[in-house]
Amino acid sequence: MSPQPSHGERKRRSGFAVSLQRIRAELYHYAAAMGTIAIVVVAYLRLPVNPTTVALTFLIVVLGVASRWGLTNATVTAVVATLAFNYYFLPPVRTFTIADPQNWVALLAFLTTAIIASRLSERARREAMNATRRRKEVERLYALSQQLLATENVLELLNSIPAYVRDAFGLKAAAMYLPKRNEVYRTGVDHPELSEERLEAVSGRGEVVIDEDKELCFVPLRVGVRPVGSLGLEGAVLARETLEAVGSLVAISIERAGAVENMTRTEAARESEKLRSALLDSVTHEFRTPLTSIKASVTTLLSSAQIDAEGRKDLLTVIDEETDRLNRLVGEAAEMAQLDAQQVELRREVYPVREVVEAALEKSHQVLARREVKVQIPDDLPRVRIDLERIAEVLVQLLENAAKYSPPDMRITITGERAGKMVSLSVADRGPGIDDLEQSLIFEKFYRGRDQRYRVQGTGMGLAIARAIVEAHGGTIGVTSQLGSGSLFSLTVPGE
Repeated sequence: MSPQPSHGERKRRSGFAVSLQRIRAELYHYAAAMGTIAIVVVAYLRLPVNPTTVALTFLIVVLGVASRWGLTNATVTAVVATLAFNYYFLPPVRTFTIADPQNWVALLAFLTTAIIASRLSERARREAMNATRRRKEVERLYALSQQLLATENVLELLNSIPAYVRDAFGLKAAAMYLPKRNEVYRTGVDHPELSEERLEAVSGRGEVVIDEDKELCFVPLRVGVRPVGSLGLEGAVLARETLEAVGSLVAISIERAGAVENMTRTEAARESEKLRSALLDSVTHEFRTPLTSIKASVTTLLSSAQIDAEGRKDLLTVIDEETDRLNRLVGEAAEMAQLDAQQVELRREVYPVREVVEAALEKSHQVLARREVKVQIPDDLPRVRIDLERIAEVLVQLLENAAKYSPPDMRITITGERAGKMVSLSVADRGPGIDDLEQSLIFEKFYRGRDQRYRVQGTGMGLAIARAIVEAHGGTIGVTSQLGSGSLFSLTVPGE
């Protein structure tokens, strides 16, 4: 942003503009006088014509000056033309006396007609200029409204409003005061005329203040009759109607952004409550099942009933397995919290893709013991730079999901391929598939398929953890599925 001019610089520029305006006005007077002289020279010396023709020609010149340069210049032109008409064309010529009384009537009629026509022309010109100015102000108001209504963040909007108003109307500076926040938002600090005291006074009185000499405008911000603040403008004098429109528009945009923010906050609280309920439901269900099994096994062991060695071993095996399951559930919750907080450090090294897949298969051997798993990894596939433990964990999650949600006799396929500078790994199953709506939800925390959430064990955190791990590597994870035809989960990781 270019530096704002100092107060002395602004005064110097203002004085220069006034001098330039005065010189321009004098040039207009000279130009009108020269036009009158030119008509006299042509009509009197070169092409002698009758007085009526000269009068009409003078009248045309007066109308032209009025339409172009305003009433003042037209009036001066009319007086000069009257004197020239009397001196050169009404007998006795070359004198300012009139012999025939009828010529007095003609001269006064010419002067009156010229002045009235000048006033009418000036009024038409002024109204045309006002119409053009109002049209431009409406266009600027529309552009301003588009900018104001496009922002829904309250803090961003409040900081941007003065700049929006300044740019929309070509101002030097703008400032906005909001008593509710007790703060002034500005386009720059070097504008003492837009002081906080003046803005606060306008907000309190609720009246528009216009200082034409200093090119200052102050307008209160109101929604209905309720005051919201005030707006100060420097560098141009806008119409009162435009100022009130700007004030209403800014106030409405502030209220709208506040309402949107409150609605968003309410919606976020509602979603948080839903998430909390889903978490409670999921955790309650998943923790209750192993605890119930452990409790039943321990109760049986502590009872006085006779239990043989085989039965005791089975009960202890149940306790061991369910304890591991509880430990895994707690571990998933802790890992999800660490990933959300970005507190996990990745130990990246270079590994062949086949080694990554074999590590995942080794960890999933119990789940996949009775499954046919086909691995299709090209020998020329580049190595990957990853945290082996983490990416193997992602593949384990995808393999376990494929085993859970597809029939036992269906094959699971693992494939790898090059994807530009990345390497893509995919796990395909022949399960029931996932509909389009759920495909965008299954990677969210605690979400589980509508048809599977009570038939298949799980907390709904596995795919969320997988996504967080892959994204931490700079990759992506997604699913392609069709109901009745199975699902294909794919992830990408950086190549060497």
